[in-house]
Amino acid sequence: GAELKYAGFDAVSITGRAESLSYLYIDPDKQTINPVPDLAGTGSFETEQKVKQLVGDKNVKILTIGPAGEQKVPFSCISSERYRQLGRGGIGAVMGSKNLKAIAIRGWLDVTVEDFEGTMRLAEEFHEKDGVTAEDNEIYQYGTPVLVDLAQESGLLPTKNFSEGRFDNYKNLNGEAFKDVRQNKKACFGCGIACGNWVKEGDHQVEGPEFETIVLGGTSLGIGERASVIEFNALCDDYGIDTISTGGTIAYMMEMTEKGFHDFGIMFGDKEKTLQAVKDIATRSGKWAEAAEGTKGLSEKYGHKELAINVKGMELPGYDPRGSYGMGIAYVTAPRGGCHMSAYPIALEAWGDRDPFTFDGKGVLVAKMQNSQFAKFSFGVCDFWPINSETLGKLFEVTFGGSWPKEKVREVGERVFNLQRMFSVMAGFTKNADKLPQRFYKEVLKAGPPADIPMTEEAFDKAMQEYYEYRGWDSLGRPTIKKLQSLGIEKHLIDEYTSRVTL
Repeated sequence: GAELKYAGFDAVSITGRAESLSYLYIDPDKQTINPVPDLAGTGSFETEQKVKQLVGDKNVKILTIGPAGEQKVPFSCISSERYRQLGRGGIGAVMGSKNLKAIAIRGWLDVTVEDFEGTMRLAEEFHEKDGVTAEDNEIYQYGTPVLVDLAQESGLLPTKNFSEGRFDNYKNLNGEAFKDVRQNKKACFGCGIACGNWVKEGDHQVEGPEFETIVLGGTSLGIGERASVIEFNALCDDYGIDTISTGGTIAYMMEMTEKGFHDFGIMFGDKEKTLQAVKDIATRSGKWAEAAEGTKGLSEKYGHKELAINVKGMELPGYDPRGSYGMGIAYVTAPRGGCHMSAYPIALEAWGDRDPFTFDGKGVLVAKMQNSQFAKFSFGVCDFWPINSETLGKLFEVTFGGSWPKEKVREVGERVFNLQRMFSVMAGFTKNADKLPQRFYKEVLKAGPPADIPMTEEAFDKAMQEYYEYRGWDSLGRPTIKKLQSLGIEKHLIDEYTSRVTL
């Protein structure tokens, strides 16, 4: 982030593995690897404080892993300055595999841009239009918990492992409920939206909880108590484990138990057992240790994959696609599996004027959104800033110079997206993996706007072919050589791709 830039670097590439558990220290003058064997098994919160003491600088910025990362749990995460997590995809396990407990960064160098005055002018415009000064900025007022009411009203709030779309006690977990226990506001570096909320109840203080955590640690588990969700959030953060995948895995065990398919010893609404399950999963010990393999691993052993709510092994976030068909396409085409970050068509469907219950045109819609999103992410812009490709191009120009029309910006996103798809295809993920869990095709929701409206697999598959065609991929969802060349992807990468994939 910002501290790394102040240290004079844009990115860090870490290869190999430390001989013993260590932390990496980076500043403009030196980079050192420092053994910390006594931190084995410690939580992210304690690790951060101890590394700051070892460095001797309270202003150093820290990335840490908890016990889950050390145990290489496939959905372990990285914590940043305690309250922010790189939550999805198991990146904490990557650090753990390298014996890397933490990364500490301290910078003090100047950061220069092509046009400083132009940069500041654009920043001021963004803050005035979309930041905390905007009277209608509900993301500032409530953070992402504001989405609870919207999801409930739209009938797509995952409840009891996505078996229902509305939760009776949702008002216990909405924006107003968490605002009642808010201690302070929090913003990431330089952000004018400040969506973060420090909340505290009892002995537990967290940032958020974010909407996804409320859903997967609350409604999807049949738990409607605010204090329980806050504690679930705090435990996941400290143990270094993704709240979405953890909650999704526990929900699978709950439904399997309630339906008599396998007795995992945990039922919907079991608050105390849920908290113990978090600890067992993160440490790979105790009654629920095997749940560290997630819904994919559990369902391969115990069956009923229709209840294992994941795409490509990654558990789905907090939007039921039966209430937003475009989200279904976004989930299955996201490079890392069941992810809501690559495109957000729900904003135009359930909360906009596009019909949420048809796949017509949704393949093209999602692909266009993904191209814009991946350009935005490449620039390091937060998802909550509503910046279109034209405005993003202006940011490119004042930061780096040159000419960046909106078409060029979108091509950046398209190129990045295709590079990631190349990697997935080489790993064996093609059309056959671009599937939603069967629950969404075989069961209809019973309340709200989606009530009794079937999502058919046939219509979904047709939309996927539309998506592939728009992308310039073949019928199996594989980028063609012609498409890759048109995007300017380097020849050696295309050669590597074609050497491993028979098109």
